[in-house]
Amino acid sequence: MLNSYKELIVWQKSFKLIKKIYKVTENFPKSEIYGLSSQMRRASISIPSNIAEGFVRKHKKEFSQFVSIAFGSGAELETQLLLSKELKFITDEEFNEIDCLLQEVMKMLNSLKSKLTNLVANY
Repeated sequence: MLNSYKELIVWQKSFKLIKKIYKVTENFPKSEIYGLSSQMRRASISIPSNIAEGFVRKHKKEFSQFVSIAFGSGAELETQLLLSKELKFITDEEFNEIDCLLQEVMKMLNSLKSKLTNLVANY
């Protein structure tokens, strides 16, 4: 039994993702400080924040809902990351590194959501 959301590997990896997004968006054009850079930072922060909030609610159904929100934020970030690459705000190497981590987080969120849904259905 987990005592904290911080023990969840998906939370740990998504927290790592935030740090990568913050680092890469530091180099975005100043004109994007309130645009794409800000959006990417908010979307990345939303992922582990929703995992944490859902976990502390102590109800599987609510946790599942917050995991779904985290997944949606991941999809937002994926779109923003693709745009950043297209606009050449990030290098191919930066894109590949972040995208790989993001895809791993998305798969883990999807798996967690499925497990929570099955637990609720069988409850």
